[in-house]
Amino acid sequence: MKAIVQDTYGSPDVLELSDIDKPVVEHDDVLVRVHAAGVDRGVWHLMTGLPYLVRLGFGLRKPRGRVRGLDVAGRVEEVGKDVNRFQPGDEVFGTCDGSFAEYACAKEDDLVSKPAKLSFEQAAALPTSATTALRGLRDAGRVEPGQKVVILGASGGVGTFAVQIAKALGAEVSGVCSTRKTDLVQSIGADHAIDYTREDFADGRRRYDVILDIAGNRSLSHLRRALTPQGTLVIIGGEEGGPWFGGVDRQLRALMLSPFVRQKLKAPIYMTRKEDLQVLKGLVEAGKVTPVIHKTYPLSEVPEAIRHLEEGHARGKIVITV
Repeated sequence: MKAIVQDTYGSPDVLELSDIDKPVVEHDDVLVRVHAAGVDRGVWHLMTGLPYLVRLGFGLRKPRGRVRGLDVAGRVEEVGKDVNRFQPGDEVFGTCDGSFAEYACAKEDDLVSKPAKLSFEQAAALPTSATTALRGLRDAGRVEPGQKVVILGASGGVGTFAVQIAKALGAEVSGVCSTRKTDLVQSIGADHAIDYTREDFADGRRRYDVILDIAGNRSLSHLRRALTPQGTLVIIGGEEGGPWFGGVDRQLRALMLSPFVRQKLKAPIYMTRKEDLQVLKGLVEAGKVTPVIHKTYPLSEVPEAIRHLEEGHARGKIVITV
């Protein structure tokens, strides 16, 4: 089968389209014929091995898994003998190791049935990014109806889901983005679109109950100025801080400071769960969440897709079609 593989850490140039063996199905595995795969910052981190902390879990000198890709949508091709929820032909979405390929193996509990109203490309955009938004707002932020929520990075892969999920939770939502993306942020339900090139959301005129900061680089003091006295700051990701720690240093500072201030400062790390995928499926079927796809690329152009991701200009999700 065709797959995107890498044998060393580095830029998108280390990714190659190669012929490799189809995955072998174990007892609790589901073999998926991949129709689409999502692209997210996690793919970039595993490709580059940055920050270096990533290599502790995925290989010190080179990645243990050769095939990149995590989010997947497709049809079930084969199931292991212990799999009960799926059978060949079922349309599914979820996560697996190595979705940038014609076939990928996933654990049964990492997949759910694809919403009928979504294309495979839309379904592949959901798992990692939408789960991050859901748990950041619902679990860490504990968003309640009527609260004021601001989302930094509202036009990106996680941000476009966060705007819609915050609205579904009953919040008044402000989305921070660049000038050319304000129309998108408003179109997906934000009550206010704040153009950061013209306005500082933390200028003191407004206070928010919850701030969701997605891969930002603003200082903790700057963010806290925009919080209510007992508000919650949730930091998701971060790309500043150098090759060793990346954005983790800011997250660690937030966690160390939180016990000493009235405001709650959180930096959660979540893994995608079946239960969360089911919640997201329900939101999609209820018409409350619709994936925003910026652009699709064929499997052979995964390096170009990741370069596009690196540029930081995507409006929604980048998706690979297989």
